[in-house]
Order: sequence, then C-alpha cells, then structure tokens
Amino acid sequence: QVQLVESGGGLVQAGGSLRLSCAASGRTFTTYFMGWSRQAPGQERDDVAGINLSGITNYADSVKGRFTISRDNAKDTWYLQMNNLKPEDTAVYYCKCVQYGGTTHWGQGTQVTVSS
Repeated sequence: QVQLVESGGGLVQAGGSLRLSCAASGRTFTTYFMGWSRQAPGQERDDVAGINLSGITNYADSVKGRFTISRDNAKDTWYLQMNNLKPEDTAVYYCKCVQYGGTTHWGQGTQVTVSS
C-alpha cells in the first residue's frame, strides 16, 4: 500500500500563490503516475495536473500556464505550484498516485480558498 500526506493549503487573495506538497510512503516503488485533483462544493472531483515517471506532465485547461506539477523522487514527494490563483480555484485539493495494476491512492485533501 501507499500512504499520502498533503500539506500547503490555505487562504490566499486572488492573484496570489500557494504550493501544495504530497509526501508518499509505503510501496512507492510500485507507482507510475502522480497527480492532483480538486473538488469544489457541490461539484465532482476533477483532475488538475499529473506527472509520470518520465516526467511528462499534463494539465487541465483551466490551470495551464498558472499551475506547475513537479516531483522529488529522492523524497517521494510531489508538488503543485499554483500561481495567479483565482476565486474559481477554491476547492479541496487531493493528491493521488496510481500503482501498476491500476490501484489509485488518495491523500486526505487540503483546502484551498481564494478570496476575491
């Protein structure tokens, strides 16, 4: 199994920045994809950004050019740098990883609130 612990959420004004971190432990060598999703009140959870073992990244159209996903393999940690935040970015952000075999593990979630 893999355990994920997130940190870095909070309250920020529009135009500000936050960096989320996700620290993984356990059988991390069995994972090949890491990412972030978010869920706003009353809405479905949507993928925001992802990165694979080759370092190839992908982003939702709504965050392209503002968010950057990265990872530190030595620390089994990945990050989401969020710049130029907008009120519509307000959500609970979840990190996730996918193991070979298809099992997805989720973090506990961290609240990001962007005030206008």
